[in-house]
Amino acid sequence: MNINTNRMNRLTKWRYFSSCISQALMIISLAVISVKGFNWGLDFTGGVVTEVRMDSDIKANQIQSLLGEVSEQEVSVISAGEPGRWVLRYSQAETSGDVSANALDIEQVLIPLQSGVEVLNSSIVGPQIGQELAEQGGLALLVAMLCILGYLSFRFEWRLASGALFALFHDVVFVLAFFSLTQMEFNLTVLAAVLAILGYSLNDSIIIADRIRELLTSKPKMVIADVCTSAVKATFSRTMVTSGTTLMTVSALWVMGGGPLESFSIAMFIGILTGTWSSISVGTCLPELFGVNSEHYKLMPIPETP
Repeated sequence: MNINTNRMNRLTKWRYFSSCISQALMIISLAVISVKGFNWGLDFTGGVVTEVRMDSDIKANQIQSLLGEVSEQEVSVISAGEPGRWVLRYSQAETSGDVSANALDIEQVLIPLQSGVEVLNSSIVGPQIGQELAEQGGLALLVAMLCILGYLSFRFEWRLASGALFALFHDVVFVLAFFSLTQMEFNLTVLAAVLAILGYSLNDSIIIADRIRELLTSKPKMVIADVCTSAVKATFSRTMVTSGTTLMTVSALWVMGGGPLESFSIAMFIGILTGTWSSISVGTCLPELFGVNSEHYKLMPIPETP
């Protein structure tokens, strides 16, 4: 009995310690975001999208190196799904050489490839459209958070729901801070990854919260700290298996997906790690801090008289 008690106490201390680390890192992350901002991609800032056709033997890194020599901008080279067909995305700023980065110069820039470059089409995404995408993306995050808040409030008592909601905010902040710190391009692909992270993190948090609610109902006299620790302990193996298999899939996507999926894979990888961490630490400590107890889930008898 003493051995089990000591083990529970150690697990509870580790849970508190990890929660303190998460809070400190989240404050640092918010500071990084506010100071450095984001390296917005062409989806948000506007630019030129050009589709070209050339020999199927040409690789993306060959095109990227040539464009990089004449341009100070970051040029995205994406396969169009057909051999020898590529989509080039870049801003409208001037390059460092005599060749300006517009659609008319692409053939001249890629002459060293000797592959008969043909510009199929070119379109310009204006800054107004980019601003609209940024606003719509922020609105999508807000609506997703509000829908999750409504679901959690319906499914759980607000004290227990607050832990899951704060864990979601924690995960999103960590991913955004990484892209702000590294100044990797933040585009619609990363935004899609952030929305996917919300759903994944919520899954782990709900499982643990549901276990806490069961223990509060079945063992009303149990200390709340032991309830939260027992819930984490009971769901730990399931959480590790789920997170581990998902990380393997994301890692394969990262390694084999190439440049177009790199930012998405990185965002998902970080989100899965932080989501697993936050659901165990932040998601259980906050309800305990707010004083959740068995009285909040006590079944009320239905009166016989109307």
